[in-house]
Amino acid sequence: MSSLDDLIGRAKMLLAEGHSPGQIADELSLSMETVTWLLTQGKGTNAPKDVHIDWTAVSSRAPMLEETAMMLLQRYYGDQSDENASSQAAGVIVGIALSGIPLATIIAVQEAAKLAIYHPAKQNQSERPMGSISGNFAAIGRERCIIVDDTITSGNTMREVVKYLKKHNAIPVAIWVIFDKRGIKDIEGVPVYSLFKISRID
Repeated sequence: MSSLDDLIGRAKMLLAEGHSPGQIADELSLSMETVTWLLTQGKGTNAPKDVHIDWTAVSSRAPMLEETAMMLLQRYYGDQSDENASSQAAGVIVGIALSGIPLATIIAVQEAAKLAIYHPAKQNQSERPMGSISGNFAAIGRERCIIVDDTITSGNTMREVVKYLKKHNAIPVAIWVIFDKRGIKDIEGVPVYSLFKISRID
């Protein structure tokens, strides 16, 4: 079985288990466009250009996940000058559901910060899907926030989160991700700090 056949099988299995296309996109670290193609595969249509990242060897092991979170901290503060580092700290770490939550939790502990959870619109199955901050965790109003997720695929979710935070009077100061598939330097003026930039060469 090819890796493409495997991805198609996994996408269809997740759909059969009741996952939305947005949840499947998060689960497989793929764009919505790619997931739609995997689920429908119109005859004669080419697969979208995307890169699948399987990092379960790390994400399924808590000690390795903690080391990854520490690398994100070092990546961010390593780019700050000593006098600038304290001004770049945040009171709230915002984890994007689902894969950003464990990383954000570890980072919030290390930073002695509050933890907020953002549910992206693509995971909402209502007629008019909207993203939201969970009411079970920290509020974000008037707080400096660092946004954490595993992967930037298209940048749409990050754009959504930044706009949401600004609309609700929060101050997003940075975006931290492990993998950046787009090579994005900033989103809506908020700098992106990634551990790895993923490029596809065709």
